[in-house]
Amino acid sequence: MTTTDPAPPETHLPPPARPSVPPPPRWAVRAAQVAAWSTVPSGLWRVALVLGVPVGVMEREEFLAGFPDDSPLLALAYVLLLGAVAEAASYLTLGLVRPWGEVMPRWIPLLGGRPVRAGLAVLAASLGALTVTVLWWVLLFGGLLTADSPDPGVSAGEVLFVAAYAPLLLWGPLLAAVTWSYHRRFHLVRAARPGT
Repeated sequence: MTTTDPAPPETHLPPPARPSVPPPPRWAVRAAQVAAWSTVPSGLWRVALVLGVPVGVMEREEFLAGFPDDSPLLALAYVLLLGAVAEAASYLTLGLVRPWGEVMPRWIPLLGGRPVRAGLAVLAASLGALTVTVLWWVLLFGGLLTADSPDPGVSAGEVLFVAAYAPLLLWGPLLAAVTWSYHRRFHLVRAARPGT
């Protein structure tokens, strides 16, 4: 009888583990949350304006005059679309501190489950931070500085308007800070990889 030694078990070494991305710092998570909520007050102010709620700075009819046939339906659609775009854009800030900012969610067609390209995310977020910072700082302060103000007093409507739009001034700088944190976290991963 011949016996053969059993073949030694094949040893498969797993590929080297990709270093995990460190969790975001607590300040970055809070900053991302504030940035995501910064667009809500102005959106609510615009909806109130279109619905005829007195907001003190502008009357509904004055706002509607900018639309064909003074259409409240068209104005409401415009305001809701503008609010939805701003909310969606500000919500993306959370991706810089959440797992879906590292790996695409599975439900996204063609991209689901793939790692996010950190460099592209940082570039897009940096451009977004620059854009919204310049946009809101120029629009808000430029509008306030060039507005005719025959009355030296401040009305309640003006206070409401500024309170609704002032949070937008935080969006760009907070997005920039969170983007820097995201970049730093991925930079640490690259530095930890062997052979880099």
